Amino acid sequence: MDGVLLDTERFYTQVTQEIVGRYGKTFDWSVKGDMIGRTALDAARYLVETLELPIAPEEYLCEREAGLAALMPTAEAMPGARELTSELLVRGVPQALATSSSRAFFDLKRQRHAQWFAAVFRVIIAGDDPRLHRSKPAPDIFLLAAQDLGADPASCVVFEDAPVGVEAARAAGMQVIAVPDPAMDRTRYGDADLVVASLRDVDVETLNLRVR
Repeated sequence: MDGVLLDTERFYTQVTQEIVGRYGKTFDWSVKGDMIGRTALDAARYLVETLELPIAPEEYLCEREAGLAALMPTAEAMPGARELTSELLVRGVPQALATSSSRAFFDLKRQRHAQWFAAVFRVIIAGDDPRLHRSKPAPDIFLLAAQDLGADPASCVVFEDAPVGVEAARAAGMQVIAVPDPAMDRTRYGDADLVVASLRDVDVETLNLRVR
């Protein structure tokens, strides 16, 4: 969802830089690139270890969530996101949303978009779903989404902005279209079937999607 459907990644960057800056550290894409797509705690552990921060991952998360709480409800849709999901809906293609965010944080992000999400997504899987035991790059979240949709994983197409998400989709046996941030190194998306600059560049006619 983050960076694919909603323009929230800049909020993470802003708040995290404010936190690590207090310790004389810099948060840039050399670090962030390996954090996106992970669960909050996994990403926090990576950040604290990589930047050698003198705080616990849980402490960072508390500070981060306090800073993000006011920003997330203002998130705008990413270019082409509404149009693509609406076209798939009209064509009768079942859609699921699978996010590493917790359900509570997901609800914050979708406040402005509740009607849109309710209309297009038959299934929503959050990162703290009790049925999940492994996070990306394990395929669990995508396999669970396919299961809840009643879909064959091989017939599914995943849209991802994170390298670990591409890896997870591949492990699930699904097709994957990468939509990386312009700051990301595109060579990290070599396992994707297609890499696009935005969802506006996706031609539904070329996708092998089953209508149900």
